Amino acid sequence: MKIRVLLVDDEEAFVEPLSQRLWMRGFDVETVLNGEAALETIGQNELDVVVLDVLMPGKDGIETLKEIKRMRPLLQVIMLTGHATVETAIEGMKLGAYDFLMKPTDVEDLANKIVEAHSIKKDHEERIRKAEIDRIVQSKGW
Repeated sequence: MKIRVLLVDDEEAFVEPLSQRLWMRGFDVETVLNGEAALETIGQNELDVVVLDVLMPGKDGIETLKEIKRMRPLLQVIMLTGHATVETAIEGMKLGAYDFLMKPTDVEDLANKIVEAHSIKKDHEERIRKAEIDRIVQSKGW
């Protein structure tokens, strides 16, 4: 099954070619151009990893990240920016971002980060499933 990725960036000239490059590497990629559209897409679809621009008009990347983590705590988010500051990177990581990359980013680096983030999400989901099974087994006295 392909890793499902949502690219969120207000720069269409950046997000479309990146989407194509990731698709050619075997990812299932959707794109949106702002934080509000990202939250709507996340609410309606099962996704594995979000690649999220920090600086966008309207709901910026940090606000969008907060909402993503509230809606889907296990969804892994990789922050992207061309204007990174140490403070923004630290804030994003504190809020649960998996990683933080500078634009323009090397597509291979990003693809590797997406695979790593997906692996972490799957590991968390498996641990939750196991804990739920253990809870059921114990409640039944098996």
